[in-house]
Amino acid sequence: MNTRREFINQTAKAAAATAFISAATHAHARGSGKIKIALIGCGGRGTGAASQALVTETDIELVALADIFEEKAQQTRKILADKHPGQVNVADDHIFTGFQAYKQAMAVADVVLCATPPGFRPQHFEEAVRLGKHAFIEKPVATDANGARRVLAAAEEAKKKNLNVCVGLQRRYQPTYIETIKRIQDGTIGDVMFMRVFWNGSARAGLERHEGESELAYQMRNWYFFTWLSGDHILEQHVHNLDVAHWALGKLPVRAQGLGGRQVRKAKINGQIFDHHFVEFEYENGTRVYSQCHQQAGKCHRSVSEHAHGTKGVAEMVDHQRFLINGQPVGDRKRGPSEIGHELEHVAFFDNIRSGKTRNDAEYGAKSTLMGIMGRMATYTGQVITWEQALNSKEILVPDIVDWNSEAPVRPDSEGWYPVAAPGVTMPI
Repeated sequence: MNTRREFINQTAKAAAATAFISAATHAHARGSGKIKIALIGCGGRGTGAASQALVTETDIELVALADIFEEKAQQTRKILADKHPGQVNVADDHIFTGFQAYKQAMAVADVVLCATPPGFRPQHFEEAVRLGKHAFIEKPVATDANGARRVLAAAEEAKKKNLNVCVGLQRRYQPTYIETIKRIQDGTIGDVMFMRVFWNGSARAGLERHEGESELAYQMRNWYFFTWLSGDHILEQHVHNLDVAHWALGKLPVRAQGLGGRQVRKAKINGQIFDHHFVEFEYENGTRVYSQCHQQAGKCHRSVSEHAHGTKGVAEMVDHQRFLINGQPVGDRKRGPSEIGHELEHVAFFDNIRSGKTRNDAEYGAKSTLMGIMGRMATYTGQVITWEQALNSKEILVPDIVDWNSEAPVRPDSEGWYPVAAPGVTMPI
């Protein structure tokens, strides 16, 4: 009987065979037996990503941790050491803290896992490429168009260096998703007329300010609720569904219009972000993608799914578990719920590093991220936003933050309220 790890490896290899992987000429960066990894960002997602990397094979060793908060790094070391005995070799002097810690951690590893708040992703990816490191970068890859352009440029440099880049849009590594998208692209449901994509889920709580806490420290700790750090949930979370539309259609929208706001997020701890967004993305051939996401509690409709409507039928991808084309299951009925995308992406990533193959997800990751930024621009302003406007936007949300003395890019007013976009008043930049 197969073990769980064997199953993960088998399904990952099936995914890799269908995905776009090209040959290269190197093994992993150092050519030694063990692959040394560094984790940049020791929050819940970063700890999870490191654990998912370590579970793929025993020849992977965690050697460095970086976070702006030392206590988070210490906590992550303990969690991972307990869960993966023998694979965590992080000495005290390889726990790096502060805003420049990522440079120190990257320098001692073969592979870097970048899982800080998304606003910092472009500079971290640039440094990884500069150092010639294979990189896993969580989604989204930026929070503004300037950052997305930086990632696109770094992606080109990564190609020149034959570096593997895995972006945490894990649906692209799941066999049943791969099969469903292939059948859509092969014309099983005819010409796609429109898609509906959803991430309608529950709200998450903001964090209260600690007594005496600096503005920058508070925003970093409560990062999800500040647009410069998270990109808003239309980007930080809903980018998964937007990426499926980008993948299925194989192209990007020419314009977008939508609406959004804060219906239930009315507390100071909720920072700046909206609690609901609806966007209509329009394509050059008239195809539409209707995008919904909300983070509202109570009895609100919930759905995490993607639906493609064609001239010959409908394809549905629902909650990672139900894949249907014209009502018929795609692939093995029992396979969908067992496909752990967060692990499959790491299996394929490290298999490529070991075998000398390369796969670089950074370009599509940046373009799907930019699609989310385009949608946010439409909901924040209430205007029609073109792809060219989004791509060339001069808005820079993330400043160069050197240390804790740097100033936070947004400030509360005298009563403690943060600036929130107002459709019809806020203008695109």
